[in-house]
Amino acid sequence: MSRQVVRSSKFRHVFGQAVKTDQCYDDIRISQMTWDSNFCSVNPKFVAMIVDASGGGSFIVLPLSKSGRIDMSYPTVCGHTGPVLDIEFCPHNDNIIASGSEDCSVMIWEIPEGGLTAPLTDPVVKLDGHSKRVGILSWHPTAHNVLLSAGCDNVVILWNVARGEAVVRIDSVHTDLIYSACWNRDGSKILTSCKDKTMRVLDPRKGTVLIEKEKPHEGSRPTRAVFVSDGKILSTGFSRMSERQVALWDPNNFGEPLTLQELDTSSGVLLPFFDPDTGIVYLCGKGDSSIRYFEITDEAPYVHYLSMYSSKESQKGMGCMPKRGLEVNKCEITRFYKLHERKCEPVVMTVPRKEVQSLRKEVKNLNAAIEELTKRVKELESKH
Repeated sequence: MSRQVVRSSKFRHVFGQAVKTDQCYDDIRISQMTWDSNFCSVNPKFVAMIVDASGGGSFIVLPLSKSGRIDMSYPTVCGHTGPVLDIEFCPHNDNIIASGSEDCSVMIWEIPEGGLTAPLTDPVVKLDGHSKRVGILSWHPTAHNVLLSAGCDNVVILWNVARGEAVVRIDSVHTDLIYSACWNRDGSKILTSCKDKTMRVLDPRKGTVLIEKEKPHEGSRPTRAVFVSDGKILSTGFSRMSERQVALWDPNNFGEPLTLQELDTSSGVLLPFFDPDTGIVYLCGKGDSSIRYFEITDEAPYVHYLSMYSSKESQKGMGCMPKRGLEVNKCEITRFYKLHERKCEPVVMTVPRKEVQSLRKEVKNLNAAIEELTKRVKELESKH
């Protein structure tokens, strides 16, 4: 009985490619903070990166078209009094960006069309409510003016940004530092991972715990979690032996993971990016020089390894372009903005067209034929 060795998938040939040097953003002093956030946010108009700044926290916002070397005197957004830890563009308005900082505040900024011409020091709204640094921000995916923030005070706050006030304050659920917090696709649930080794699904209206899973990963290093297709949850973490792991969970049956795979022994936290349109999850490790990607399906083992994009330089952070900013006519399915020490490099993920695949097949066959001919020529030569 013939057994299918390679699983058929239209995304098996997805490949990553860095853009040419002149399309990178050069000479940017990316923040040296050790915080495990993306340090980058991007939309179809702008790319924003957290940068090093003396005497406070700041981030730079560049129009996408402004690639090449960035002048040292280029204006920044610099209203925080402590280092900026996380930034996130609003999904409903490309000119609005939120920032969370060590100064315990969240600020909302409006970036003028065409980018900054002078330093921006005054936010549109300042949100005060955390007693310790704010390291996680996430805009509501469907409702306008709703922002989630999580701080080192173990508190999650949902803000009405238009009014500048806290609507829901979840302060008695997490007993330790919150590692990650995100919405599901329609914004009806919040998923958090915490240093107390518990992963929780919360009701954002009531601020109550719907379900929780203790020790999704045995290790003591940070865990990340995101919602994927059909309400399932994907988590990244570490084993007791400090091996990096990826696991898939069904919240209706939190007992055992649907699958748990060990990846390697690197120490960087794996940042997961899920694309609901393709069912692909990209794992970008902080300090790694690669991006692994997997396809999530309904059949075991559920998380199928596709491939890996590798480069020479390690990443200090990563931004992911929303779908509406991609060049689909070029078969782009995702575009990452990878932060190096002193630059930002776009990496394009592409599905090759069928013609390209058939051409590759022809080239492969031709190469095999050339090898065979070369072999025969050598044999004939040796006889004579």
